[in-house]
Amino acid sequence: MTIKEIKELLKNNVSTEQLEALAADPRSGVQKLLVSYHKRQAKLLKKKQSFLQRFNYEKKFWQKGQLVAGVDEVGRGPLAGPVVTAAVIIDQNFDLIDVNDSKKLSPEKRLKLYPKILSEAVSVAVGVKSAQVIDEINIYEADRQAMAQAVCDLDIKPAALLVDAMNVPVDLPQIKLIKGDAKSNSIAAASIVAKVFRDKLMDDYAKIYPQYDFPKNAGYGTQEHIAALKKYGPTPIHRKTFAPVSDFLNNCK
Repeated sequence: MTIKEIKELLKNNVSTEQLEALAADPRSGVQKLLVSYHKRQAKLLKKKQSFLQRFNYEKKFWQKGQLVAGVDEVGRGPLAGPVVTAAVIIDQNFDLIDVNDSKKLSPEKRLKLYPKILSEAVSVAVGVKSAQVIDEINIYEADRQAMAQAVCDLDIKPAALLVDAMNVPVDLPQIKLIKGDAKSNSIAAASIVAKVFRDKLMDDYAKIYPQYDFPKNAGYGTQEHIAALKKYGPTPIHRKTFAPVSDFLNNCK
């Protein structure tokens, strides 16, 4: 086999016999390919092991024949736009090993995983609370209400919730996990759904308010965003109770 053919072979499932034959190949190019192959396999094995560990909380419910929902949010810190939450129920058949804390994934990876999560999950729902609601009741309470909305909109009622460091105002048992999106695949899936959903909303808002560069900053207070606020004033989707938005209210457009 040529080096090129071996390179293609190693991209797919390789038998033990094939690997042994390649290990005996004296060509340095073949040996370099084998080293790279084994490194990739070790990395993949570590990812699979981590993925399986993130089922530990869900398994406690599955073993009792129950379903549990992971709940997470995105958008507590921005100066503009809503807070968005997601509730996701998965089962033992969920096999998207790339699902992890959304902050650890590239935008491209999140976009790729989003439809797969919707397809594989038992149930998915989203909760949204606008900037106006945030200004009325504060961001913490708006976040909780958005989470409750997402949970209540699930088409299957879960036996309990796995929540990333929050308490959801619904009558269900809850397990609060610090950095839960790195400990539970359900929460991780919810974090991805919420992030992609909110980013799309901000992209749409950018068509109405292009000067604020929402596709790049997602409403967070970047230097460019603050400069736009100073020049144009807040929009209807800005959080008027958040500083420094409140400093520019007399310049509101």
